[in-house]
Amino acid sequence: MTQPYTGGCACGAIRYATAHAPIFQNHCQCRDCQRRSGTGHGSYLTFPVRAEMSITGEARLWEVAGDSGNMKLHAFCPVCGTPVYLRFAAMPDLIAVTAASLDEPARFAPQVVTYGVRGLAWDAIDPALQAFERMPTG
Repeated sequence: MTQPYTGGCACGAIRYATAHAPIFQNHCQCRDCQRRSGTGHGSYLTFPVRAEMSITGEARLWEVAGDSGNMKLHAFCPVCGTPVYLRFAAMPDLIAVTAASLDEPARFAPQVVTYGVRGLAWDAIDPALQAFERMPTG
């Protein structure tokens, strides 16, 4: 069994934990992630069983259409404003956490870059990572 993935917001009001390993780890350069992160991309670990992730604390939620047109539900701390996790209307069993919200952020191991079509010249990401213009399918 792997060590649980745990994390939360900057002030500790929201915490999460899961025993599952992530099924997808990525840097996303879509315009939504750029705006939310305040930089050129967001970094995420996506887990397969949202129902089995323990989340404590009350998050504020914000729904937005991503570049794909699919709705995403962003959860952030109402106290410190930290983005903590997001869910996807088109894939309700999945949940993604922001890499920097991990208690051990070094566990983040990005596999790909998504929405590279929106990448900014000043936001250099490891060129060894496979980059997709949009979100890969299948």
